[in-house]
Amino acid sequence: MKISVKWLGDYVALPPSVDELARKLTAAGLEIEGMERPAEGLRGVVVAHIKESVQHPNADKLSVTQVDIGGTALLQVVCGAKNYKVGDKVPLATVGTKLPNGVEIKQAALRGVDSFGMLCSSKELGLSEESSGLLILPADLKPGTPIAEALGLDDVVLEVNVTPNRPDALSHLGVAREVGVVTGAALKPPEPKPAESGTPAAERVKVRVEDPVRCPRYVARVVENVTIKPSPQWMQDRLKACGVRAINNVVDVTNYVNLEYGQPLHAFDLDKLAGGELVVRTAARGEKMTTLDGKARTLDVDDLLICDQKSPQAIAGVMGGGDSEVSEKTTRLVLESANFLGSSVRRSAKRHALHTEASHRFERGADLDAVVPAIDRAAQLIAELSGGTVAPGRVDVYPAPKPPRKVTLRFARVEKVLGVAVAEAEVRRILAALGFVKVEEGAGQATYEVPRARVDVEREEDLLEEVARVFGYDNIPAKLPRGLASLAPEPAHAEAERRLRHALAGAGMDEVVNYSFVAPKSLEVLGGKEQPVALLNPLSVEQSVMRTSLLPGLLENLSRSVRHQVESVSLYETGRAYFRDAEGGQGTRPAAREVSRVAGLMWGRRGGGRSWTQKDARADFFDLKGAVEAVLGALRVEGLTWAPGGPAAYHPKASAELTGADGTVLGHVGEVHPRVVKALGLPEGVFVFEVDTEPLYAAARLVPAYHPLPKFPAVLRDLAVVVPLELANDAVRKVILEVGGALVEDALVFDVYTGKPIPEGKKNLAYALRYRSPERTLTDVEVSEAHQRIVDEVNRRLGAALRA
Repeated sequence: MKISVKWLGDYVALPPSVDELARKLTAAGLEIEGMERPAEGLRGVVVAHIKESVQHPNADKLSVTQVDIGGTALLQVVCGAKNYKVGDKVPLATVGTKLPNGVEIKQAALRGVDSFGMLCSSKELGLSEESSGLLILPADLKPGTPIAEALGLDDVVLEVNVTPNRPDALSHLGVAREVGVVTGAALKPPEPKPAESGTPAAERVKVRVEDPVRCPRYVARVVENVTIKPSPQWMQDRLKACGVRAINNVVDVTNYVNLEYGQPLHAFDLDKLAGGELVVRTAARGEKMTTLDGKARTLDVDDLLICDQKSPQAIAGVMGGGDSEVSEKTTRLVLESANFLGSSVRRSAKRHALHTEASHRFERGADLDAVVPAIDRAAQLIAELSGGTVAPGRVDVYPAPKPPRKVTLRFARVEKVLGVAVAEAEVRRILAALGFVKVEEGAGQATYEVPRARVDVEREEDLLEEVARVFGYDNIPAKLPRGLASLAPEPAHAEAERRLRHALAGAGMDEVVNYSFVAPKSLEVLGGKEQPVALLNPLSVEQSVMRTSLLPGLLENLSRSVRHQVESVSLYETGRAYFRDAEGGQGTRPAAREVSRVAGLMWGRRGGGRSWTQKDARADFFDLKGAVEAVLGALRVEGLTWAPGGPAAYHPKASAELTGADGTVLGHVGEVHPRVVKALGLPEGVFVFEVDTEPLYAAARLVPAYHPLPKFPAVLRDLAVVVPLELANDAVRKVILEVGGALVEDALVFDVYTGKPIPEGKKNLAYALRYRSPERTLTDVEVSEAHQRIVDEVNRRLGAALRA
């Protein structure tokens, strides 16, 4: 919301510094995101009166002028423009001025003639993109007047970040009220009293409201004998400062009053309204109208319309129609000032992709009490600026007046809730300045009538919040609530998740956070059989279902990175996957079943880029599997096994599944299937993993167990066996540890070999076995006997053969 400081000063006395004003408003909850100071770039530019102009003696295209800027002597300025005449008022950049385009004005001799400044065009002043010569100023300007003042640019425009719960601040009067509260200055709102004459408005126009729920109040006024012409410069300047384009005196007034009161208005050409009647109704099926932006629109039966006796003339609270638009031929007006249900306006605005100044305010909740003063103010201004006459009275359809909301405040609660004592007199001053009217008084409490503009105030805590923000959050001490003896312990899974993150970060992976909403095709391409949970009101098709896997987000991250020519990607994400629940939403049961997971992705150069030791090393299956094993190690999870295989999204010959001690599949790691790579346009060699975290955290041993250092030496032996190619290492290792019993401390595979002289369909697995007894030093005979038993059992159970 753009707020003109000069305009704001019409309603309340301002602090001497704009920066101080911005600081006070920000502290009170109206954040000032920025300030525009148009005059800053025009310092040193003044109004000059051209007294004389002669041909340059040494240049055909130049002239030598004598200009008056309010001093005792004339200034000589060389000029190349030809669109002026003696007597014109034009801008002069004096010596030392730095123009918005970066040009610094210096005293110079041009073709042998001294020039003391530069006469400027609008482009050189940064006021337009194009220019055909000097900017000719109004003749009544005084020479020497700063150009910013002459053009109405000596203003500061505040960019106010108005939160959705504060529609009362979407106007200059609303912000002025806030200024008065934080500075103690009195608010001076307009008191419109249009001069009325002629036939009463009720005889000129009829109003019928068929849906009083969505239009609780509709007020109309009639202004006749108007002359459509440009609005005065002061109004155009104020509208322009707030980002609104000037059109004509009638339309500009409706926009001006909207920015002033926060109450949207609309003007109809009375002579174009069939039957002289306005009807507030919903659209008929298939009904059409052309809006002011020139687009023909097919209306929905849910759209609330403003119609005459024949056809729609406006989408209520959104935009007017072209049929009754005010034009140069308009002489009689019907002004509309109404209140519309915010949810109704929001649906229509979104349906037709029309976000207007009016819909922005109605969606958040317009002030029901501003309907009448806003239309009176508009009628008065239009009469003054167009020479029109205001018909006596208003047509006011208000079938079910609603009493204002009332909230009781117990003054003792202020200190108890805020943690700081605020004098009762100051509390009363703050609430009164904000427009809360005291209607009842009791022992230690008061009941206040809430202004209708404050749609965010419903209960006592809301009044306390008002006191807190005006009193100043910085004035509230930071301390723990009374009675807080101890903090709740951190849940065990928090430490487990922290270790998981550290382990993956240690593996060189960066964390990402993706949306839980994905496109259906993103899940379909992975080959998932689960039917995802669809959103009732998605932001877009690309975010229309809940994810059943974390992989779509990571694959999209990779795709975006590759498009930006990144050479390697190593990412992980922790989050939830969502699945349908047949009984979801019943009672307190969640609508969907949620599963906590961690997923990761690697692609590209190992280690993140080129190096002299590994010039073309690519990340592979074992890099990513190693990252998962680093997590298992950090959590000290035991009893998990790896087996070949994975879901449809994984390469069938380059994937593995992680299984718990009870046989439950916890997750998978492997290369992305070529089918998926091709469908998503990804590069080759993408490796991913996805693991359920809840069983991992449950099995984690976060507190390490003590194991004494061995007292006796170990005996190392190697074992090389030839086994079928499909036999997994874990199966062989399991037999070794089982047969070796207490004597085999560990068995580590250190080599896998296929090829000659190993028979086809076979592979060689080489293990390093460590024998040790916790009670004594083992003899060579004991180790040899145990080693032979292991060889025999591996051969017998697994069909292996000892490699010669």
